[in-house]
Amino acid sequence: MEITKDYDKRSLNALIRKSILDNWDRMALTDMGGMNYQYKDVALWIEKLHIIFEEAGVGKGDKVAICGKNSSNWAVVFLSCLTAGVVAVPILHEFKADTIHHLVNHCDAKLLFVDAAIWEDLDERLLPGLTGAIYISEFGMPLSRSERLTKARNNINTLFGKRYPYSFTKENVDYFHDMPEDLAIINYTSGSTGMSKGVMLPFLSIWSNIRYCLDNLGFLKPGDGMVNMLPLAHLYGMVIEMLNPFCHGCHCHFLTRVPSPKIILGAFAEVKPKMIITVPLILEKIIRNKVFPMLEKPLMKFLLKVPFLDDRLLAKVKGGLMEAFGGNLVEIIVGGAPLNSEVESFLYKIGFPVTVGYGMTECGPLITYAPAWESKPCTVGRVVDRMEVRIDSADPLNLPGNILVRGDNVMKGYYKNEKATREVFPDNSGWMNTGDMGLIDEEGYVTVCGRSKTMILGASGQNIYPEEIEQKLNNLPYVNESLVIDDGGALVALVHPDFDSARAQNIDQEKLARIMDQNLAQLNSDMPAYSKVKRIKIMEEEFEKTPKRSIKRFLYQP
Repeated sequence: MEITKDYDKRSLNALIRKSILDNWDRMALTDMGGMNYQYKDVALWIEKLHIIFEEAGVGKGDKVAICGKNSSNWAVVFLSCLTAGVVAVPILHEFKADTIHHLVNHCDAKLLFVDAAIWEDLDERLLPGLTGAIYISEFGMPLSRSERLTKARNNINTLFGKRYPYSFTKENVDYFHDMPEDLAIINYTSGSTGMSKGVMLPFLSIWSNIRYCLDNLGFLKPGDGMVNMLPLAHLYGMVIEMLNPFCHGCHCHFLTRVPSPKIILGAFAEVKPKMIITVPLILEKIIRNKVFPMLEKPLMKFLLKVPFLDDRLLAKVKGGLMEAFGGNLVEIIVGGAPLNSEVESFLYKIGFPVTVGYGMTECGPLITYAPAWESKPCTVGRVVDRMEVRIDSADPLNLPGNILVRGDNVMKGYYKNEKATREVFPDNSGWMNTGDMGLIDEEGYVTVCGRSKTMILGASGQNIYPEEIEQKLNNLPYVNESLVIDDGGALVALVHPDFDSARAQNIDQEKLARIMDQNLAQLNSDMPAYSKVKRIKIMEEEFEKTPKRSIKRFLYQP
């Protein structure tokens, strides 16, 4: 293994190593209701997995796929890959078997770390390039095509003891010297507008993201608790919610069940996090289910209209909400999609510490952010360090244009897909087209208007951004989520209603349909003529989502 202690100042592994040494006896990773790792335990298991990599013939630049639910062991495997110079290939555990087969083969993985339940659905004959498969939970091995690998796994403690015959101490912690351009991760997107592409992220991209977090999230201190809700196979959960607090010396707690509002709020009460990383859907459900119904009661509506009392009441609501999030909250960072405007407006009104950032897998993932005390409604913050943003528009303040980015966070390209790479890097200037449309104001705050691929061209040439219509529609009665599509030149809104609330109010299907007709009239009264919606179509099932909970729009196009 290529190792040196003279780490480059831009070395990701130097940051990981420093955190392990500085926090040696602190708690690092916990499965809520399950196993625990101190930082020194993480270091020990990294060394054991490095031995297994070596015996399997897996070295610098080789690929190791990881497919499983969030867990401490998932994080340990991922850290072991980075610190060995091995390319980590996270694969979402919710993918179907044929997709997992395809991605493992496409990335040329030599090893697959996998949940036992997922492995049961896979066919090893369709994975000819694998040297072995290893269970994430207890590192058992259901597949080995190498005698050396089998022997190493069966005798890992003996091999570890021979390498460190006296003891394993801080002095033994020494990792692969990553160069900025070395490939660290291939992450397969599961986008809202198309099929998966393998995003190649160098160590520089991940280092730059973590360095920004270390420099700008100074309220996080060693020992602070973190509730990890987002998929580790997605860059937002992997880098910002897990690797970032790990490098701060924090204690990550992984949910082991589906993150319903009840389970999430229970975890917040136990861990009392200073920072919460989330996607809009989770925060919106908590606000809509726990707060808005209370504010709709007749007495509350009356008190909110009384001067002085309204401020005291809202302060009490804020206090209750802060307590619900653990009572120790400094900031909630929302990413992945826009926050519902009604929820965002309410949170700003009560002075709740929330901010909305913007990023994408191709930037590992950060592009813009502003701390909660500097955030502006309807924006996604300012460009992060070592990055540039340009709006491809004649009037970037008022006329939306493609959001172009350039800088250290940007990917190397798409794995084995030169055509897709050329499409987002149209010239040699280094500017990457994000595929999003946006504006930027005089203070550098960016507003995302929508995806350029989802933009609908009106009959008279007007640009219609369906996301803007959906934002308004989602604020209307009994609308849970919506999707606006172009159906033969007419705008149609697909709506999944809030059936639970409707049933609670004894609203049947016929009455719900009438309410949607009223919503349509209300919506169109706020819309210019070219973006009026012709009709609403009720969807009985929730829309299919990406890992960051964005609707897979391409599945619903006519």
